[in-house]
Amino acid sequence: MAKNKTLEDLMLDTLKDVYHAEKQILRTLPKMSKAANEDKLREALEHHREETEVQVERLEKVFEMMGKSPRGKTCEAIQGILEEGKDIMEEFKGTDALDAGLVAASQAVEHYEIARYGTLRTWAQQLNMNDAAKLFEETLKEEKNADELLTKMAEEKANPQGT
Repeated sequence: MAKNKTLEDLMLDTLKDVYHAEKQILRTLPKMSKAANEDKLREALEHHREETEVQVERLEKVFEMMGKSPRGKTCEAIQGILEEGKDIMEEFKGTDALDAGLVAASQAVEHYEIARYGTLRTWAQQLNMNDAAKLFEETLKEEKNADELLTKMAEEKANPQGT
């Protein structure tokens, strides 16, 4: 039987997972931005890439708080979500539906991140790691704002009516 695992062990494991996810997202956002038809979507994706760079720095601070080196663990979930986004970029390139697909793919990423950061924040609070909880809360707010912006874009422009 494996040693008795703790909530801190689980938090570290999830931290590694989300660290890997954010690094993969950083690689993918420029491709999505370049593929976007609408300037507003392109700008939103570029802005979120900049936010993601800061989010990676926050994760590195939490690793430091935990006395660990920043190290990712392959995140199968985000790899699948990003692969779906890549497929959309390839299959809908040059079509009116591309931006709607990019928005949908981006929201899948945001929803994954919202789930992870909400969980990490709660665990940090339970472990009395209040500084880490604050960092997770900052990122959680950014992810929720990004999701709201994407929803607004989808409703206003990206989802073409009847096409």
